[in-house]
Amino acid sequence: MGSFFQVGRMRLRRVAGRDGGRHGRGAAWVRREREREALSRTPRKPRARVGGPWFDVSMTAQDRIARDTHATWAAWIGFAVGAALGTALLWGPARPLAGEGSIGLPAAGVAALAAVTGFAAGSLLHRRGETAQMPRWQQIVSRVSDAAVALALAGVTALAVLCLGEVLAVGLDGLQVAPLGGGLLTGAAAAAASSAGFGLGARVRTDDLVGLLFSFLVTGTLFSMLTAADPRWWERNFSQLGAGGSAWAFNGTLVLGGLLLAAVGAYIGRDLHRILGDAALGRIAPVVLLFAATGVSLALIGLFPLHRAPVPHLVAAIATLVLMAASAVAVAVAMPGPPPALLVTTVGVGVGLVVAVLLWQPLHLYAATGLEAVAVGLAFVWLTTLMRALAALAPDEPRPSARPILRGALRR
Repeated sequence: MGSFFQVGRMRLRRVAGRDGGRHGRGAAWVRREREREALSRTPRKPRARVGGPWFDVSMTAQDRIARDTHATWAAWIGFAVGAALGTALLWGPARPLAGEGSIGLPAAGVAALAAVTGFAAGSLLHRRGETAQMPRWQQIVSRVSDAAVALALAGVTALAVLCLGEVLAVGLDGLQVAPLGGGLLTGAAAAAASSAGFGLGARVRTDDLVGLLFSFLVTGTLFSMLTAADPRWWERNFSQLGAGGSAWAFNGTLVLGGLLLAAVGAYIGRDLHRILGDAALGRIAPVVLLFAATGVSLALIGLFPLHRAPVPHLVAAIATLVLMAASAVAVAVAMPGPPPALLVTTVGVGVGLVVAVLLWQPLHLYAATGLEAVAVGLAFVWLTTLMRALAALAPDEPRPSARPILRGALRR
């Protein structure tokens, strides 16, 4: 009997808890049940599945996984082809790492070819239809910009391989590399170049181009410094690297760097168009043209070395600084309410340039080489800040123009 009454009391408690729960603990339970019921009725967005039902990711992640997978394949294919081609080109007696008759030039050529091939493959696989809906003038601008980026990528890859060879030659003095070993080193360089080129071609971002431009200028300058005929060139200015046996490296860096800077201006225009649309083409065009003019001036510095044509060289150097400042102003005018970070950086760069000039003249704290290095560094800081601001505002999707003719688009 006791157990019977005990079970009855437990049932009565459960019933009382359900009935009186609205005024005590049961209210929270009712609220939770209603929330669960509402959530179960809410429709959910379908998400792309990759791999299996246990691996549920968005389409953006799926594209990223596909790009990484293709870049890995590009690296392995680049290694295999580069190793075979490098071994064939270096067949014969053993060669040094750097200098005349070394493995440097063949390896640099193969790596540059791998970088361009990887860039083209990435563009075809992941950006093939990007310009399909664009008018003719917009397609031409996009393709010319891609070609300029590919050419600059080949240049920075070749100079990076040559610079690395010079550094290794200092640490491994007297090393002679057999054809097979040289082929393996060439394959490693081709693998890195192919993977990097594929990643850049699959998704060309303006901030990546600025990083490529800075890497290109630094790599070319370092190689020129390592191979300079005059070891005390730094007592005067960087233009001294444009004379002597390795002048081709420094002057070529300036020429290709100018081409890449013009391409950066075109991609800045692309991002501004994605943000502002066709209505702002009249403000975007001066930005693109000023960056192109700055790139031409930078290229002219390399085409007219100081020891051969001092007056055109100096005119081109001054024009580069003036046009770069004008480009900064044009971007600030075109952007939709320049972010505070860009405004602060612009003011800071201006103040920094004034201080750098005063430290050069009249304080004579350093030579013109120091002023040139500070100016390039500050320009890179400003460009990097600009690219971050554009990356935060610009969408990734292409924006075809509704204006079939560029001239008519600029007049409106």
